[in-house]
Amino acid sequence: MAEPHTIQVNIVSAEGEIFSGPATIVFLPASEGEIGVTPRHAPLLSMLKAGEVRVKTPDGGEQYFFVGGGALEIQPQQVTVLADTAARAHDLDEAAAVAARQRAEEALAGNLTKLEQAEVQAELARATAQLRMLERLRKIRS
Repeated sequence: MAEPHTIQVNIVSAEGEIFSGPATIVFLPASEGEIGVTPRHAPLLSMLKAGEVRVKTPDGGEQYFFVGGGALEIQPQQVTVLADTAARAHDLDEAAAVAARQRAEEALAGNLTKLEQAEVQAELARATAQLRMLERLRKIRS
């Protein structure tokens, strides 16, 4: 359980638990835009879009994660992210994201059913979000 000035954060995906620990604030890509969650936040359920999750830890550090969409549950002392896919930022493969974006863009130029088009657009959004996150992290670290 988190201490009074922290909130417990759990990030899980189908592959397993990615992160579990206390945070002073968490930033998440909710379906309607980025939100920040602090301890004693009002309960909330939301869908997540592909993007970056930033966890500020009590020691002053930050941890970065990528989620490919999913669901978010916020309770006053706990944030639970149920991600479709999730990875630590340092595990992202920029070359794979570039290739995925290129494949998606090429596929969109072809003849697709509405379902195929939706799937390709979702893949394009995930790849674009990964590349955006990697670029932002590069700027932070330089």
